[in-house]
Amino acid sequence: MLPRINQLIAAFVISLVAGVQSASAGYMDTLNLTKGVTPISQEVYDLHMLILWIVVAIGIAVFAVMFYSMYAHRKSKGAVPATFHESTKVEILWTIVPFLILVAMAIPATNTLVFMADTTEAEVNVKITGHQWKWQYDYLDEEGVGFISTLLPEHRKAADSGDPSTVDNYLLEVDNELVLPVNTKIRFLLTASDVIHAWWVPELGQKQDTIPGFVNQMWTEIKQPGIYRGKCAELCGKDHGFMPIVVRAVSKAEYAAWIAEQKSAAAEVAAAAEKVWTAEDLYARGEEVYNSQCAGCHQINGMGLPGAFPAINGSPLATGPVADHLNIVMNGSPGTAMAAYKSQMNDVDIAAVVTYQRNAWDNKTGDMVQPADVKAAR
Repeated sequence: MLPRINQLIAAFVISLVAGVQSASAGYMDTLNLTKGVTPISQEVYDLHMLILWIVVAIGIAVFAVMFYSMYAHRKSKGAVPATFHESTKVEILWTIVPFLILVAMAIPATNTLVFMADTTEAEVNVKITGHQWKWQYDYLDEEGVGFISTLLPEHRKAADSGDPSTVDNYLLEVDNELVLPVNTKIRFLLTASDVIHAWWVPELGQKQDTIPGFVNQMWTEIKQPGIYRGKCAELCGKDHGFMPIVVRAVSKAEYAAWIAEQKSAAAEVAAAAEKVWTAEDLYARGEEVYNSQCAGCHQINGMGLPGAFPAINGSPLATGPVADHLNIVMNGSPGTAMAAYKSQMNDVDIAAVVTYQRNAWDNKTGDMVQPADVKAAR
């Protein structure tokens, strides 16, 4: 009988250890910090684990002393409370020991902060501008390479319908991804045009506020090719949950090819701005621009949100003088959420979206705005 009991006890202990190991592994995978794919994310993860185990050790030591004292000096054993009121040695000890622990924690923490703040010797520089509710990326080392990144219209429709199952990566897909090379130090310069946003991609290991009138900076070096998703992490208004971030990390050769494609596309846009467009082509392109840039506030049907964003369908602006309509799209409306788009969109897109707004839904003005008109208004 006794060997059988021993076997059961041994089996219980083995199961308990296995359960603890499994729970620990699950914690590391689901509840802990993301290890990430950059040197910074690894540094932060290692620092986090170091501090965690220090705190765990302190907790075990403190509670061990407490439980021992409660057990060894319990009343049932006839323990008599001590009568002393203070001890200089104890006072010195519990001051010096926590101080040394804090110093031991501060040294690696300071080293990590210094490492995170060192943006020198970057090979690629990207300016990130937060707008309500999209991101603008400008590659400062590559003339003419830059774009606006917004949530895909299908995801907004899925949100409006209340059925996220109709799309993959719900609210985490964009029309233009931020493409970056791997194994390359990249510096981000971050600012905003309207309110405070925050650019955050967990796998990169950092979050940085984008503040109007101020430029923050941070850096990254992605070690593994892949798609990394994030979002605005600062409550910034009605569509805060609709401004995702998608980073596509590629090899250096793929990045160089992509840059060449972007420059070629920019040259095509510049050439397109010099030609005269047909009404049909302007309308078709304008619909795409409207759905990605304007529908977030004014809605797909152009009816806006009463009390927040005015309707474009049937509005005096969209059916009145063309010059007034073009001016507000380009220069915005101070004191409102209407941003100035002359720095966010090229001449072709502005001409197309104004043409679309003046001819979509019930407006039907028959007006057209050519890229040359936009260029003259700048």
